[in-house]
Amino acid sequence: MNTFILGTGRAFPLHSAQSTDLDIKWSAGGRIAASGVRRRYHCTNESQIDLAVLACQRALENAGCKIGEIDLIISGASVAYQPIPAMAPLIMRGLGMEDGSAAAFDVNSTCLSFVTGLDMAARMICGGAAKTALVVSSEIASRALPWTTQPETAALFGDGAGAAVIGAAEPGSAAAIKAIRLRSYPSAYEACGIGAGGTRFDFNTDREAFAEHSKFNMDGKALFRLTTQHFNGFVDALLREAGWDHSDVDLIVPHQASPGALDHMIRQTGWPREKVVRIVEDYGNQIAASIPFAFDIAREQGRVPAGSKVLFLGTSAGVSLGGAGVVT
Repeated sequence: MNTFILGTGRAFPLHSAQSTDLDIKWSAGGRIAASGVRRRYHCTNESQIDLAVLACQRALENAGCKIGEIDLIISGASVAYQPIPAMAPLIMRGLGMEDGSAAAFDVNSTCLSFVTGLDMAARMICGGAAKTALVVSSEIASRALPWTTQPETAALFGDGAGAAVIGAAEPGSAAAIKAIRLRSYPSAYEACGIGAGGTRFDFNTDREAFAEHSKFNMDGKALFRLTTQHFNGFVDALLREAGWDHSDVDLIVPHQASPGALDHMIRQTGWPREKVVRIVEDYGNQIAASIPFAFDIAREQGRVPAGSKVLFLGTSAGVSLGGAGVVT
């Protein structure tokens, strides 16, 4: 793909919660602290759109790009601001863009929504349908959590947003999105999700079922079995598409699912811990926002010098595996 990432930005709420505070409030037995997440940020006065707009503004500033240069906005979130209309037009309005100045739409592949949005933006730019795009994932992951039934799961999640500006690469430039790979395994579709909110349960005719399925539910063992079975083969295929060997990768930016999930990924893939960007202990699982958020932190910390070979990797409900090979 003859495109690359021009700049990145992130945003998170002002309010944070420590695991020790949540233990007192919810579990009284240390189960939340045992999740490994020390702190996560939760929205109080901020909206999902507020976080998205701020992350986009910071990405534009980082890229040295003016808002008038953007002609495509893709919002990728697991749970949108509302079912209809899409979030992206509201983000576009929040950025002060004029009517008709850009295309704006949403994608949803849950935790992999940013990678999916990146893929779509790159393909549209390569195909001439857009010149410069904003891809943003903004999540309020602290809503609809199963605190009473699965507190150890609920304790993993935090709110935040990450954004990237995508543009065409200069001829001869090494910086490029080398490969993006997405694969789905729907045999474990029921292992993770929120059932209510779409057409599956009718609020008017079956409010009890609607309420029963309105909280997040996850079967961690089922997800673990399926992803373990397919993950290494998926990573090998992504590396082949990028034209890289395992040792070529300078930095891995994974979806921050949980501390335990990151430990398992490191053991399974064999990459050194120092090559893996890890922020889950201090921000929690920000769902689709976790990859761009973590990548922006790595760039800010100076871990992504020019020419770095960076691998985005993640899993999502559905169940899907996804990743991208990017040269900075």
